[in-house]
Amino acid sequence: MQRRSTLRTPLFALALVALAFAPVSMATAGEVKAPSFSVKGVDGHTVKSSEYKNRPLVVDFWATWCAPCRASMPHLSELQERYAKEGLAVVGMSVDETGPKPVERFAKGLGVKFTIAMANDETLDAFGPIRSIPTTFFINRKG
Repeated sequence: MQRRSTLRTPLFALALVALAFAPVSMATAGEVKAPSFSVKGVDGHTVKSSEYKNRPLVVDFWATWCAPCRASMPHLSELQERYAKEGLAVVGMSVDETGPKPVERFAKGLGVKFTIAMANDETLDAFGPIRSIPTTFFINRKG
């Protein structure tokens, strides 16, 4: 079982990268726009979807108590570091109810290199229903 999980994560990362840099002409006429969001970062600043306009964006809903979430975080950090120059951004939205400080400590302990914010009810409703975590969304350059 461990081998299957180990193989799945690099494939997930490869799929995200392929989507992030796919030509914009691949968009279809019935394309759905991603919801906008405004959430508090664990460092206290406001994180808004408008900051990422015209950039590929990965939005990952996660929690500190979620083992699959912990396993994916280093891979998302690697994507952020590797493709930041091409414009890719990763935002991890914690669904933890403990507050931002424990989440921030947890993320720092994992060496996370991407923006961490606290999901709020409005954002969960806009992207949801979020039925399980981790739940990851890719938003292309066109939104």
